[in-house]
Amino acid sequence: MGRTIIVNLIRFVFLVFIQVFLLKNISLYNLSTPYLYILFILLLPFEIPNVLLFLLAFLLGLTIDMFYNTPGLHAASCVLLAFVRVLFISITVQKEGFDNEPEPTLSVMGFRWFFTYALILTLFHHFFLFNLEVFRFSEIQYTLTRVVLSTIFTVFLMLVSGLLFYRSRERK
Repeated sequence: MGRTIIVNLIRFVFLVFIQVFLLKNISLYNLSTPYLYILFILLLPFEIPNVLLFLLAFLLGLTIDMFYNTPGLHAASCVLLAFVRVLFISITVQKEGFDNEPEPTLSVMGFRWFFTYALILTLFHHFFLFNLEVFRFSEIQYTLTRVVLSTIFTVFLMLVSGLLFYRSRERK
């Protein structure tokens, strides 16, 4: 339990640091912006209480909002992401499997499940974030293009980080 808290605290600080000091300045033609910080929410353990999950998602979004000067955009998007995460996990993961699989990582859950998980949750997050940012239907084509391209970029970075930082384990 104590190890999990320390690992997730380090993950929180590391992902916020990477997002704020490196990825904030990366934008491909103002169409694709990676938001790797959402990986923190995606990698939280299965058995985390929902109240704590929503609180951590809100704090993560609020932290990013402070650096991006976007009051509430990332916080709202992260809370929605946490809600979709709860729904996705309740649909796709068996309850008795939590003991053998403590975290939804690439190495634990396998490529297909993690790719689907990351893609769907990132799409929800980005769609909500970019629509809140623009907040008008006149630019829907531009917004949808940004959602798709940013999702591809973000999921690609998630998969690369999953392959770099996690050992390969066989799923039971």
